[in-house]
Amino acid sequence: MTPGRPAAFLDRDGVLIEDVGYPHRPDQLRLMPGAAAAVRRLNAAGLVCVIVTNQSGVARGMFSLEQMQAFNALLVQALADDGARIDAVYACPYHSEGAVAAFIHPDHPDRKPNPGMILRAVVEHGLDPDRSLMIGDQPSDMEAARRAGVLGFRFDGGDLDRFVADLLSD
Repeated sequence: MTPGRPAAFLDRDGVLIEDVGYPHRPDQLRLMPGAAAAVRRLNAAGLVCVIVTNQSGVARGMFSLEQMQAFNALLVQALADDGARIDAVYACPYHSEGAVAAFIHPDHPDRKPNPGMILRAVVEHGLDPDRSLMIGDQPSDMEAARRAGVLGFRFDGGDLDRFVADLLSD
């Protein structure tokens, strides 16, 4: 059996884009400083880049599943326009305190800190958790990484490319 490929699991809000509070409109898409360069650096290092993002705004009725998907596609395209490749996007629209019945769930396996999105990506893309990493800005990101058997690194803002360069040099 061939070993899986290494991956970088990336949180969306607060890591790849500025967290402006439930972003879902094109005018709210603001890349973090160094975001595209960081993804290019991860691509060059041979890592599969996967976004894993909680999106409770869908469950809360703040925006639709289709608006969330369109916003995620816009982000992937904005990064691609700058030479940065995102290989997959996993988004969890569920929340225990939702207003939209279809998306109310007491503890969905995909909702971080649960590892569902990471584990699905591992299977669906032939990834190796032992050689992968997660970059997130919340304790729930670090816990999801731990539960999935992936090294977690907490990004506290600033230049994402500098953060990634330091990570890869260690």
